Amino acid sequence: MARRNEDPIEVQEKRCGYFPRAFKWRGKRYRVSKVEKSWTVRRKRRRELVERRCFRVRCREGVFDLNHDLIVNTWHLRRVQAGS
Repeated sequence: MARRNEDPIEVQEKRCGYFPRAFKWRGKRYRVSKVEKSWTVRRKRRRELVERRCFRVRCREGVFDLNHDLIVNTWHLRRVQAGS
């Protein structure tokens, strides 16, 4: 079952200065065991540039889609697939 979220997260560790290795969401720390996919989104929306790095990561708790907004330097969780 997938859930849609756009919650802020705190990336606490990165691998190679780029890939998320551990993050905190709703007070709980998640350890990334594998980055399954990464991609970049760059487009104009309402005269504003949107630029994000996106990562699909696997943790013991499930699969998460994480986004790093490169313009304002914030991280967000967009989707959770629990029990994967």
